[in-house]
Amino acid sequence: MSRDAARSLLPRHAADLLELTKPRITVFVVLTAFMGFSAGTRGTLSSIDVVLLLHTLLGTALVASGTSAFNQLAEIDLDRRMARTAARPLPSGRLRFGEAFAFALLLSVAGVAELARYTNGITAILSALTLTSYVFVYTPMKTRSPLSTLVGAIPGALPPLGGYTAAAGSIGAPGLALFGILFLWQLPHFFAIGWRHRADYGQAGFRILPTIDPSGKRTGRQALLWGLLLVPVSVLPTVFGTAGAFYAAGALLLSGGFAWSAWLFFRETTDRAAKNLFLASIGWLPAILVLLLADRVAG
Repeated sequence: MSRDAARSLLPRHAADLLELTKPRITVFVVLTAFMGFSAGTRGTLSSIDVVLLLHTLLGTALVASGTSAFNQLAEIDLDRRMARTAARPLPSGRLRFGEAFAFALLLSVAGVAELARYTNGITAILSALTLTSYVFVYTPMKTRSPLSTLVGAIPGALPPLGGYTAAAGSIGAPGLALFGILFLWQLPHFFAIGWRHRADYGQAGFRILPTIDPSGKRTGRQALLWGLLLVPVSVLPTVFGTAGAFYAAGALLLSGGFAWSAWLFFRETTDRAAKNLFLASIGWLPAILVLLLADRVAG
């Protein structure tokens, strides 16, 4: 369902609050947490603790929603300068700052509390670290340094590790492998987005790599580097015993195709190549999740 269609089914004010949480991003975050939870579950998937899983996904969704809301609160002026974000609830004036802040705080506190109460302290700490590093480190850094993309990939990669610790009770190599996979995936994904919207980002004052790299050579090179690193790292779940040969073969195929899209973007850094790389990244994540689950079911 499109965002406009979803808005039409809700009262205007409720739809604005929902938009503040960036629902599509929250769905991706929850999917990665589920990926981690399944990797942290011992035995077959039939032995999964459904109640614990639901608490984990709910807490993760609340924290992710609160993080997105705080991000928009911090970037009201920046969003107002960009055509693609000027119509958001805060820069457009449809929501008041105080109301949005209270909503973001409620979501965030409820999410961390949910995880602390029903999962474990490690998972709650990881969720709090996700929020604080994204809002207080990555968000202000975007207008100061192109290294912000690397920094921002850290909180983006923590949810699958949190899902793993919720199920396993501790940090382990399989969870760290998923962290590494998500960290590497985000970089070509972000560079593709940044290149497609570089004029908008530049006008707002974002100092991400695509806005300070007119030729696109550095942007394409970075996208290719991280895309190539993802290929071997994507098979680590098999190395650490949380997936089998079926997953390894599929992961190599999927990640190889993703890297190929990054190569095409590197070879010819155009808006069309960036769009193709973006679409490849969007398809890669759910495909890897399905592959992991199919492997667990088959194995």
